[in-house]
This record gives sequence, C-alpha cells and structure tokens, in this order.
Amino acid sequence: MATPFLTGLAVAATALAGRYGIQAWQAFKARPPRPKIKKFYDGGFQPTMTKREAALILGIRENVPPEKVKEAHRKVMVANHPDAGGSHFLASKINEAKDVMLGKTKGSGSVF
Repeated sequence: MATPFLTGLAVAATALAGRYGIQAWQAFKARPPRPKIKKFYDGGFQPTMTKREAALILGIRENVPPEKVKEAHRKVMVANHPDAGGSHFLASKINEAKDVMLGKTKGSGSVF
C-alpha cells in the first residue's frame, strides 16, 4: 500500500526538480554575456596629466622602458588617429601621454 504512494511521490519530486532545472537553464541562457575584456577606466581626464593617467591611456604600467611606451603609443594611435576617423582630442591626449611617460613634458601641454 505504501509502495505506490512512495513511487508517486518520487515521480512528482523528480518532475518538479526537472522543471526547476529547465527554468534555471533557460534563465542562464537568457542572461546577457559578460565581457571578457578588462573594465575601462571610469572617469574623465585630469587637468594636469599624471604618469598614472598616461599609463592608463596607453594601457601599460608606469615603469616600462621607452621602447614599450613607443610601441604602446603606436598601437593606440593607429586605432584612434584623426585621419582614420578618430578624435583630435583623443589623439592629443594620447600624444601627451607618450610625452609624459617619456619625460618630455610635465603633463600640461594639451591643446584642448
């Protein structure tokens, strides 16, 4: 007498668990994908560019050799050059970042 009751209870529990699993899988598939890239720096430019900000703009560390600075500057500039549809403002900030990292200026030479 108890065997059919327990069997029915097991079938009902399995059905509810399966339903919950399907709903959880559909919710998992429907969520937006997470970006696999680094999070960008939140915030605008500082009035006087610091070495930290220059390193963030170029995507390098603060204490890298000049060759790495020039290589990073070239990569960022190719992507943001005004002749290729980039912004003049960003190009000037990228150039200023290179100058700050190479020690050519104190960081106040932006045209904008």
